[in-house]
Amino acid sequence: MARVFVYGTLKKGQPNYKHMINTAKGLAKFQGRGHTVEKYPLVIAGKYNIPYMLNIPGTGHHIAGEIYSVDEQMLQFLDEFEGCPDMYQRTLMRIQVVEWEGKGGAGEARAAADGVLECFVYSTATFPPEWVGLPYYDSYDSSGKHGLSYVLRESR
Repeated sequence: MARVFVYGTLKKGQPNYKHMINTAKGLAKFQGRGHTVEKYPLVIAGKYNIPYMLNIPGTGHHIAGEIYSVDEQMLQFLDEFEGCPDMYQRTLMRIQVVEWEGKGGAGEARAAADGVLECFVYSTATFPPEWVGLPYYDSYDSSGKHGLSYVLRESR
């Protein structure tokens, strides 16, 4: 099992969460909530209003999201879904645990005295330079105050 941190449309209550609970795509078990240890820019960009974490450590905000334990099948699905490695790149990042619900692995989270876990995160280093000038968010909600409604793939 691998640990994945999601910050956008794959979170609970967001448009693509359905994929996280579709066991035909693999297993994803919610473990808890957290935020990036480093600051990153989280922008909403492109004509489909997609959330992107730009891989520019030290700039932006501590990004809030959810931590999942996923099997190899789900990890492969997420790589395809996220357009890895062209649109997003899957990299290890340090995530500060804020709330832990994981069963069986709870001791693992507590084992790190500082509550920090390494998780795979889909961020991007392949973005148009003008995205750096977009507003930065610390948390993503497809129906947030930003007014930028996410366009589902099936509607594109």
